[in-house]
Amino acid sequence: MVPLENLWAFVVASVVLIVIPGPSVLFVIGRSLALGRLGGLLSVVGNALGMVPLVAAVALGVGAIVAQSVVLFTIIKFAGAAYLVYLGVQAIRHRADAAASVDGKAAPRSHWRQLGEGFIVGVTNPKTIAFFVAVLPQFVSFSAGSIPLQLFELGLVFIVLALLCDSVWALAASAARGWFARSPKRLEHLSATGGVMMIGLGGVLALSGNKH
Repeated sequence: MVPLENLWAFVVASVVLIVIPGPSVLFVIGRSLALGRLGGLLSVVGNALGMVPLVAAVALGVGAIVAQSVVLFTIIKFAGAAYLVYLGVQAIRHRADAAASVDGKAAPRSHWRQLGEGFIVGVTNPKTIAFFVAVLPQFVSFSAGSIPLQLFELGLVFIVLALLCDSVWALAASAARGWFARSPKRLEHLSATGGVMMIGLGGVLALSGNKH
């Protein structure tokens, strides 16, 4: 178990990092603008579930190997960036469906699909791998023993905090979308804006400097 003082210090550090708008926040806002409240929340949950394998990998030592391998790290980075661009393009292409779904003229997208898309983004986020590898060990107490278990515990705490904070962003963005929904044309533009945000985010992640 992680010592209580270490755990509280990690909670404070994590909240500070999470509330600062970053790639995860931009992804959630973009999805919420494009898909609405439920789509945004499902994306948040999927993104959080995608972090679980990363936490397990870091706890088992695999995360450190990936983080130190330029080839593997780059492959994951570009795969995640490409998928974000794909989601953004889809949001722009199907922007008319967003307005139609509000009016009940179009069938909503599968909830499992929305959840799965968020999962893929979460599990292919190289910045999350780098964060877990660099930050989690700083709050581990070697005297407490069972280092892998402590790393896993800290990772789960971070995931829960991210889930809560990102949900607030999703609700806020979807509330703004609700106002735009009064005009189908404005909602189309808003959905396209969400798509552009995701494309831009994918480009930023792909072009961001390597950690080395």
